[in-house]
Amino acid sequence: MSQKEKVLIFDTTLRDGEQSPGASLNVQEKIEIARQLEKLNVDVIEAGFPASSPLQLEAVRRVGEESSRIVAALARAVEHDISTAWKALQSARHPRIHTFISTSDIHIMGKFGHERYGKTLAEKQKTILRMAVDAVLYAKTFCHDIEFSAEDAGRTDPGYLAEVIEAVIDAGATTVNIPDTTGYTWPSEFGKKIADLKERVTNIDQAVISVHCHNDLGLAVANTLSAIENGARQAECSINGIGERAGNASLEEIVMALKVRSDLHDYSTGITTREIYNTSRMVSSFTGLIVQPNKAIVGDNAFSHESGIHQDGMLKNRQTYEVMTPQSVGVPETHIVLGRHSGKHGLQSRLLVLGYKVEGEELDKVYQRFLSVADKKKEIYDDDLRVLMGDEFNRPAEPIELDYLHINSGTASIPTATVRIKTRGRTFEESSTGDGPVDACFRAIERALKLDSLLNSYSVRSTSAGRQALGEATVRLRDGDNFYTGRGVSTDIIEASAKAYLQALSFHEDALQNDNNNSIDNGI
Repeated sequence: MSQKEKVLIFDTTLRDGEQSPGASLNVQEKIEIARQLEKLNVDVIEAGFPASSPLQLEAVRRVGEESSRIVAALARAVEHDISTAWKALQSARHPRIHTFISTSDIHIMGKFGHERYGKTLAEKQKTILRMAVDAVLYAKTFCHDIEFSAEDAGRTDPGYLAEVIEAVIDAGATTVNIPDTTGYTWPSEFGKKIADLKERVTNIDQAVISVHCHNDLGLAVANTLSAIENGARQAECSINGIGERAGNASLEEIVMALKVRSDLHDYSTGITTREIYNTSRMVSSFTGLIVQPNKAIVGDNAFSHESGIHQDGMLKNRQTYEVMTPQSVGVPETHIVLGRHSGKHGLQSRLLVLGYKVEGEELDKVYQRFLSVADKKKEIYDDDLRVLMGDEFNRPAEPIELDYLHINSGTASIPTATVRIKTRGRTFEESSTGDGPVDACFRAIERALKLDSLLNSYSVRSTSAGRQALGEATVRLRDGDNFYTGRGVSTDIIEASAKAYLQALSFHEDALQNDNNNSIDNGI
């Protein structure tokens, strides 16, 4: 077989992935994920949308300064967004401005319906074309590497799409992205769209064709692979497939599909596949979005076999039921036992293997938290450490802290909870009854803080096996269109639930105090 042609991997976990409801990341969490993405060896890290908020701008700036990858920042096709993107990227070693505008009839008539863009669809299309070209020309004054995205390209007229793509390449775009923004297209249809562009656009050889597929019909990975077969050489994707609505094409599925079925094609990626599992678990821990057990490649059941027939086949020949080894994606089969007698160095070494770099005072704090957990259970598992690290970084600016919790519950008594809470130098104590111990605890917190319930969802899970497993509770609050997620960890699930509720309330309080998040359409 001839030498394989490289497909660039553009990771948008920190931008589109973060747009999953309730999955917001703070600056430190974005930096930790970016470090792990470097280990994974992605080609491009899309770090955020700087014009959407000061926090986004700061996160993009920090990631750009630290990363050796190409770091991209998203911007609408307006000068303010583009200049703000450059403000965030100007210290990056390899900056890329990624600008976009809608091109489908549906988007144009909806988002650009005002007559100032033109009275007819044809007039509006001319305006959009001019705005796209002007955006690329303006972005080009800041840096060489410019990506342009035709939002909702999947439903855009082929002739108009080709006209726009040719014009932006003439203006200096080095990458042209063809998003299936709504996850609407069929794999053969989307592949043909890429092939048509290669035929219609006379200067297409001057830019890399990229694709960004959403998963509304469960076809994001299939559409991406079809696009690659027809000429796309950059795949935009996210860890665990997280993102808007049903999510994005899953990085791990694209990469491993290309690797496992290398007999069918001449394409490859530079991904260090052994880092896939660690990256998946880190993103899950920081975002609070649990990976479904049957998720391909990284789900808990991906390399598990329960039926007798499968087990027998596996014992005789692993390839009977596995098309890849767990080690190829970094799924561990053995682990170092960590417990109360472990020292800092042992903890630090294991955290480094898992993708977390902690030193100095930060290591001291993590070690004390580790010891508090180790005192309650005999063995600390890798998932316990990931939860511990996620809890360490996911801290509100002004935490509302649980000082005391007492629960009285039983089959012959009414569940009652008493809580004492500390916040902003003040202490509040209250008791309440409820339908169960968790409900009583939440009601006591609400009475203590004199607030109405904003609870949207609540879940609890075990992070590992055994009676002494850590319980991880996740609480999601909703205030209007905004969501606030809190996580709590403890060997006592009632305590974990209380901590999760208070953390979510803390983030809500932070938002009310700082109220600096702009509501901007977050694009593709």
